Amino acid sequence: MTTVGRVGTNFRQIQVDVLLACVLTTLSLITTAHTSGDDGIRPAAGALAALTVAPVALRRVAPVATMTVIMAAELAYSVLGYGDFPNAGAGLLVAMFTVATLCPRTTAAVLCGAMATLTVVVYETAVTPPAWSEVMQAVLVTIVAWMLGRATRSWAREAGRAAARERARIARELHDVVAHHMSVVSLQAGLAGYVMDNDAPTARKAIATVGDSSREALTELRRLLDVLRVDDDDVPASTPPRAAEHLTLLEELVRRTRDSGLPTELTITGERRALPPDIALCLHRVAQESLTNTLKHAGPGATARVTLDHGERTVTLTVTDTGTATVTVPAPAGQPGSYGIRGMRERAALHGGELTAGPRAGGGFEVRLRLPAGVLR
Repeated sequence: MTTVGRVGTNFRQIQVDVLLACVLTTLSLITTAHTSGDDGIRPAAGALAALTVAPVALRRVAPVATMTVIMAAELAYSVLGYGDFPNAGAGLLVAMFTVATLCPRTTAAVLCGAMATLTVVVYETAVTPPAWSEVMQAVLVTIVAWMLGRATRSWAREAGRAAARERARIARELHDVVAHHMSVVSLQAGLAGYVMDNDAPTARKAIATVGDSSREALTELRRLLDVLRVDDDDVPASTPPRAAEHLTLLEELVRRTRDSGLPTELTITGERRALPPDIALCLHRVAQESLTNTLKHAGPGATARVTLDHGERTVTLTVTDTGTATVTVPAPAGQPGSYGIRGMRERAALHGGELTAGPRAGGGFEVRLRLPAGVLR
């Protein structure tokens, strides 16, 4: 018994299927009684008519078994001379759609062929065989049910992939926000503890930086959660920052990094212009992650430079440092340190750009991001 979609089955769905099976069974029995005439419905005919639709109640739990039982009941109903389809084949079509949706391609194709063959046999053994065009129409309906089921399966898979991509995007956002701000908090808290007794002004400045970075982290986390949260009309409660803010965000990031104890310069070249929000956010996150890595790995005495170049069709962000202790070998996959550069490359590829990262010839480290400037809509 093969059931790919069993994981998604819940009690409410089964309740709906049971209700559908009850309705179809009742209608099938009424139809069978009407076609039996004054003789009344025969017990065997009634039982077989019920079996052509009642198994629909378990279609999500056991789709192959459900369709097999329905086909056997349809065949027996016809062979025993009770008629062709007591319910116009409704049970078969529902079962075929379910199998095509939940089962592998081979299983669905085999059962589709079996159902098409059954349709031809039932019509050919009828007391009054229908026209060949009517038989072909019935076979085509079977194929259409199979195709709709396969299309639904493909749509569900794509929806799952889209959800996975969205989870990955959210994970990148959380990683960038938390990693940067917590690195600043950790460094400044350590500095404050070290100079608390000997250099009170420096300690106070470090503690103030801890407070500012913590509040900024909370603000960004709230913004991210607000974007995920929807109201009653399924409209996002807030929108991403406006595209024109990307320079302000970058300047603020450099200022906070400088306050954290890492001398950092910002250079902006080219014609300044607004960028699409997704491009602006990508630039900000890559700069944030790069400066976070510099804070953690560049060592004492290091300096950093952030350069943003607005080209005609591209925008290029370069983050360099003069550190002597920069980690140049990525950590093994799965370890905490391995996500930073890999995550930046994934983010760049998501927006049609490219990112390179590695040690500089003269010492230090460089991260270069090139993105299409896009069209602001």
